[in-house]
Amino acid sequence: MQQRRLGRTDIHVGVIGLGTMTFGQQNTEAEGHAQMDRAVAAGVNLLDAAELYPIPPKAETQGRTEEIIGTWLKARGRRDDVVIATKVIGRSEMRWFRDGGVEGRLVRGQIEEAVDKSLKRLQTDVIDLYQVHWPDRATPGFGSNPTRWTSPKRMADETPIEETLAALADVVKAGKVRYIGLSNESAWGAMRWLVAAEAGIGPRVVSIQNAYSLVNRTWEGALAEVGEREDVSLIAYSPLAQGYLSGKYENGGLPEGSRKQLFDRLQRYEKPHAAAAVSAYVQLARDFGVKPAVFANAFVANQSVVTSSLIGATTMDQLEDALAAASLKWTREMQAAVDDLHQRFGNPCP
Repeated sequence: MQQRRLGRTDIHVGVIGLGTMTFGQQNTEAEGHAQMDRAVAAGVNLLDAAELYPIPPKAETQGRTEEIIGTWLKARGRRDDVVIATKVIGRSEMRWFRDGGVEGRLVRGQIEEAVDKSLKRLQTDVIDLYQVHWPDRATPGFGSNPTRWTSPKRMADETPIEETLAALADVVKAGKVRYIGLSNESAWGAMRWLVAAEAGIGPRVVSIQNAYSLVNRTWEGALAEVGEREDVSLIAYSPLAQGYLSGKYENGGLPEGSRKQLFDRLQRYEKPHAAAAVSAYVQLARDFGVKPAVFANAFVANQSVVTSSLIGATTMDQLEDALAAASLKWTREMQAAVDDLHQRFGNPCP
């Protein structure tokens, strides 16, 4: 599998990475282990988790995803073969993450507690990439990259980026974390992190994990220039728009066991005009004689702005389709056709 450099680091990751947010909820420990076995055999070396996972977040399952990765690492002895990425929650009213039942904030004590708990669950001495899952500040919406701006009310107790970076610097110095990254971040936020690093407050961020798919190319606005000029990698999540771009929800479909059927949490991909855009891309894939899931994953993996595309699956068949994207020949004709539809539909699912 093609490998790409992560930011300015000495780490290279596969163009396909494995997202694990289903482990511990939709997928059992054995199923999670089987997915990691197959993905690593196919050349995947990036395993991405979060203290929040599995999704949907619940007190009774929180941390289970990291635990499943940890038991796989212990059983297989493959720690040196994989890049372990996880995340710390941003501002949150959820109170089950921290001792004492406090709300989540990106402050020193909480970051130190979160890192130690993740290390224990993952059964490792160091986290290769530690990411801020979402900002501490208020943003117009989850993902931080709206297509129309609304001015969120600023929080009186907003944690400055500089304070969070200083805390992350200490866990790096302690040898618990190798590199830091962001997630669900904007161009303004990314530049503030970089400016703080240049001021000597802490290490540079090496990556941003944002949504990126056929129906959400908002990265290509201001963030693409930040990424290319500052060597900040895009780790793309939801390349299938949480399953919509596979075509499984077409014409009101609701497959048994699907995320929409189980949890009904896909509103990000159910906005006005989204259905028309999804249908057009699904049909385009079929016109090229490619399964829609393979086509949508291959689009993300073949964009120059992307370092690694995080696939997600609940079945081995879905995993095989996602892995197949790495070997699909992406043509100029495919790119031109996709760009033509994007010109028509824009980004209906930011």
